[in-house]
Amino acid sequence: MRIFVAGATGAIGRHLVPLLVQDGHDVVGATRTPEGVESLHAMGAQGVLLDVLDAEDVVRAVTEHTPDIVMHQLTSLAAGNPADNARIRIEGTRNLVDAAKRADVSRIVAQSISWAYGPDTGPAGEHDPLDVNAVQPRATTIGGIQALESAVAELPRHVVLRYGTLYGPGTWFAPGGLMAAKLAAGQLPANDGVSSFVHVQDAAQAAVRALDWPDGPVNIVDDEPAPARAWVPVLAQALGAPAPEASSGGAGWERGADNSLARSRGWQPEHPSWRTGFGAQG
Repeated sequence: MRIFVAGATGAIGRHLVPLLVQDGHDVVGATRTPEGVESLHAMGAQGVLLDVLDAEDVVRAVTEHTPDIVMHQLTSLAAGNPADNARIRIEGTRNLVDAAKRADVSRIVAQSISWAYGPDTGPAGEHDPLDVNAVQPRATTIGGIQALESAVAELPRHVVLRYGTLYGPGTWFAPGGLMAAKLAAGQLPANDGVSSFVHVQDAAQAAVRALDWPDGPVNIVDDEPAPARAWVPVLAQALGAPAPEASSGGAGWERGADNSLARSRGWQPEHPSWRTGFGAQG
């Protein structure tokens, strides 16, 4: 198949594109920089410069390359600003879906998140509601996710990958990344709030498998949702940083997510737990 990957040089995209090429797909990767285009060529894909916030630019790129499927891996995380990421999810997704319609593309696989569910007890499943009553600043993130998932569902075939917190090369959890800085500054609490993680390589593998999955959302998380008081010390050890004292507290939506549906469809994470995965981020 010809696959158009938006966000092809991001944290997941740089792992995803080689996998798609290896499987024999004709891959067109969109990126924001000339360096990204060169990187995509080195991966065996065609690279195109694209500003996803420019609707005409997106229509031009998608219609020119006539893909069979659009793969949406767009984020804006470098500055750590939720508003920037929400804008990409709202405007970038809108432009991508509209371009797919113009090009008669009926299938899309899109990146979402697994910590957008509403407060409750136990890991969230795909049928649990999103946190539509969230207040700021979380409301900005949830609004972006709602807009993304609603737009994607306008296409006849759509899979939404609700990824856990990403770790591995190119993420905030990698050595020298944002979380290492937070640990050093004593700004990462080891409390009761529960998270679910997924290694970027496992996230990319899930995207490849999702090409043939039924429509709808799927949680892509590892096997062990855990409170911060459990995972923060393990991360600190892996990064050679001081571990904070355990504390209480945590929001009701910090509950982790269940991966049973993804596993039932054949996805098996190479890193089934952050316990071993944090130390293998090299």
